[in-house]
Amino acid sequence: MSLFSTTFDVIVVGGGHAGSEAAAASANMGAHTLLITTNLQNIAQMSCNPAMGGIAKGQIVREIDALGGYSAIVTDKTAIQFKMLNKSKGPAMWSPRAQSDRMQFAECWRTMLEQTPNLDFYQDSVNGLLFEGDVVVGVKTALGLSIKAKTVIITAGTFLNGLIHIGDKSFGGGRAGEGASTGITEDLIKKGFEAGRMKTGTPPRVDGRSLDYSKMEEQPGDNETEKFSYLPTSKALTNQRSCYLTYTNKKVHDLLREGFDRSPMFNGRIQSTGPRYCPSVEDKIDRFATKERHQIFVEPEGWTTVEMYVNGFSTSLPEDIQDKAIRAIAGFENVKFLRYGYAIEYDYFPPTQLTHSLETKRIKNLFFAGQINGTTGYEEAAAQGLMAGVNAALKVKNKEPFILKRNEAYIGVLIDDLITKGTEEPYRMFTSRAEYRTLLRQDNADLRLTPIGYKLGLASKERMDRVQKKQENADLLIDFLQKTSVTENEINPILASKNLALINQSMKLYKIASRPQLNFSDFNGLTKLTTFLKENNIDKEAIEQAVIHLKYSGYIEKEKNNADKLNRLENVIIPDSFKYEKVKSLSFEAREKLNKIRPTSISQASRISGVSPSDISVLLVYMGR
Repeated sequence: MSLFSTTFDVIVVGGGHAGSEAAAASANMGAHTLLITTNLQNIAQMSCNPAMGGIAKGQIVREIDALGGYSAIVTDKTAIQFKMLNKSKGPAMWSPRAQSDRMQFAECWRTMLEQTPNLDFYQDSVNGLLFEGDVVVGVKTALGLSIKAKTVIITAGTFLNGLIHIGDKSFGGGRAGEGASTGITEDLIKKGFEAGRMKTGTPPRVDGRSLDYSKMEEQPGDNETEKFSYLPTSKALTNQRSCYLTYTNKKVHDLLREGFDRSPMFNGRIQSTGPRYCPSVEDKIDRFATKERHQIFVEPEGWTTVEMYVNGFSTSLPEDIQDKAIRAIAGFENVKFLRYGYAIEYDYFPPTQLTHSLETKRIKNLFFAGQINGTTGYEEAAAQGLMAGVNAALKVKNKEPFILKRNEAYIGVLIDDLITKGTEEPYRMFTSRAEYRTLLRQDNADLRLTPIGYKLGLASKERMDRVQKKQENADLLIDFLQKTSVTENEINPILASKNLALINQSMKLYKIASRPQLNFSDFNGLTKLTTFLKENNIDKEAIEQAVIHLKYSGYIEKEKNNADKLNRLENVIIPDSFKYEKVKSLSFEAREKLNKIRPTSISQASRISGVSPSDISVLLVYMGR
């Protein structure tokens, strides 16, 4: 095979989290795929914190896994700590998070990609795109190669015209130690694309041997660990490394303020927008001036390395200021820096220029995924990469695009938010962004999405068989609980131990087990239940599904009904050629926004900022409803 004579089905530009998932997805769906990245040693590099998951992000990782992606498998294989966040709240809020061994994570990703059929690799920098009219037909590289492709996915991360800032110093780069990527932005602007600039930052890395952990609070992982992937080959952790918690203080804040006049954040050298929910430490003490301290999490970068990530101390202040200020934090008095924090500015393209398949509206067969769309975070990037990879493969096969609805997945919420609302600051997923989060739990991502992934040819038959068994066992247990009665003698000792009201006659176990004060483990001494579980080989995952159904079925049904109403509006399609300017009853703002975003359905139109309910009523009349 020669790069000079081959026309690939899919070229993926960039080997970060988005690019890795995109390449895996398209190749696994049978598309001949080429992954081009500037350094093959840095595939799936964790450029920022060494962790996957978290609030809403953990749900996304499990959704990627349910569809047949790789992120969860890699995370489980390389995890050094696991936590299920928000366990004190309802199951809709539970979010898995794992600390990873940074070096093992990248190595594992590369190994899995190299074992993926239909996937080739090439190390070079892409500095241009090849077009035939309004269709992309390949890429141009820094070494002068023109490589042809039927589809191209750009997942450039922070590399597009990347500019690194530390104090009053600035230099081009995509991240520390790697050069920026130039040429792609310029080619796209010539084709009429709108581009913008965003900013993100990263904290210092320090030598863990120089820290005094006795002055910090130890943050161990969960006693009962879980895992991300639904596959049985993934195992929960048995050993874990602890993180540590300490705090900034008034002295730290005063020392940081000494450098504000040399800070690119405040002297005007950085004008782009940074992430609202992950601000730099100088931004925090400026915006929250009355707050006397901020949390600093000290996170190990792996099993054996001494390198520690100082989470909460993201900064672009001068090195001498970083050095002085961090030494005033408890436990950091004798710290040794391995590298200083920095900020980075990079190009992005407002995502309202995309369709829901992540294909661009202006150029056919060209897809964007990850930070190029204005998102922040490995998980959001990986999800977009998977969806772009699937849709590029489908495009090559002349099949309809794969689009997830808002009631089907957090991935659907993420992409719909980007396409419909756009973003002017780095977008981060939260559970609050999903109106159907009771349906979109981390525990049922396989039940929701594996049948879809299997139909696409992405999820394996093994995954599909496990999902069917899980659903069958959960239904079997629910049926048993609904049909089985317990006597006062059997159940009252359990109720008494919890100081709950006793029963004076036989009652269905379903009714007892649905009491919110009781956990399923409280029934371990109930012989007829334990016998049933053992005889039918009902595992922990099926039990969890049954218990959630017991306690939350009313809420779940209500959300399903609301989602059905929304989906009826999804089915009211707006033709792509619809002339909004002819609808005089629409407000001026609605016409302007609708013309720009070109929604595909009435439901999507209703979510556009500036389009009012009365505008939607007008459109419904025009659509014959």
